Amino acid sequence: MTASVANPVYPVVWRGDHVELIDQTRLPQQFSVVEIRRSEDMATAIKTMIVRGAPAIGVAAAYGMYLGSCEITTDNRDGFLSELVGVGNQLKATRPTAVNLFWAVDRMLKVARQTLGPISQIQDQLLTTAQEIGADDVRTCQAIGNHGLSVLPKDPEKLCLLTHCNAGALATAGYGTALGVVRSAWTAGRLARVYADETRPRLQGAKLTTWECVQEDIPVTLISDGMAAHCMQQNLIDVVVVGADRIAANGDAANKIGTYSVALCAKAHNLPFYVAAPLSTIDFDLADGGGIPIEERHPSEIYQIGTTDICPKGVEFYNPAFDVTPAELITGIITEHGVFAPGDIREKLSHHRST
Repeated sequence: MTASVANPVYPVVWRGDHVELIDQTRLPQQFSVVEIRRSEDMATAIKTMIVRGAPAIGVAAAYGMYLGSCEITTDNRDGFLSELVGVGNQLKATRPTAVNLFWAVDRMLKVARQTLGPISQIQDQLLTTAQEIGADDVRTCQAIGNHGLSVLPKDPEKLCLLTHCNAGALATAGYGTALGVVRSAWTAGRLARVYADETRPRLQGAKLTTWECVQEDIPVTLISDGMAAHCMQQNLIDVVVVGADRIAANGDAANKIGTYSVALCAKAHNLPFYVAAPLSTIDFDLADGGGIPIEERHPSEIYQIGTTDICPKGVEFYNPAFDVTPAELITGIITEHGVFAPGDIREKLSHHRST
């Protein structure tokens, strides 16, 4: 199965009685889907990164909440809501850094509590809400792409854009955040080339970002993570756009490990560095990035390539999945409501938030 502009990428799709997820652990070698029919299986899919990317995780979690609601057998409303909280807690435990996950679960719980009538009516409303979250995310990403296009440097006419990790259609309900900006720039004739960091250790840039670009014939060059500074020094990069998994109220932004290094390099070379993310990624209850929980993943991601060990016995490992880029290194945060200086998001965006 091949995706194209006419057949866009949607990583989380409702199929009448189950969810289909693009299995991102098999890309780019194989395009396949996984059927999810139980909330426990959705939690596993999120944990094992079959589905990944903060917005996509939020959409998947919303459907996981609906699937979980259908597994609850009690007719007692209070008992039902109590068990639904347990479903939500199981989903929340999968990926601690991505705030969209918590936002989506809390929104589904709020809908369940506010829906009157029999339990079947609550379940129907949960499904409707999950579908709305997915549809809203696609529209949100398209708006992010268009707002991002408006702030890209005017010179040169066609830009070379560097991105880190994958913040594309695969990381959202469709279109993408950072790659939403790429898609809008490509459609507008403003993009010459994407430079994609490989993004060790999971290689989301090498496997996923390049795959998305190839599907739409967007010129893309893969570089190792250590090459970003050199490429900037050689005037190969005009602008950097990345995604985020959680943004604190002061504008500090957590994204895939290695993003902070790219931001430091961009600052040293006087290049604009933008973070593209929906409002749901901003954690207004978190004062700064020091409070963002950083997921640490299994060391095998570092010491193995495939099933082959690449390190000697006795080596110790440290494998944080994310780092935090301080607000002062970020030129602007691109949202569906516009582009804002990091220090302005609390004042200008907090009134838009909802749970």
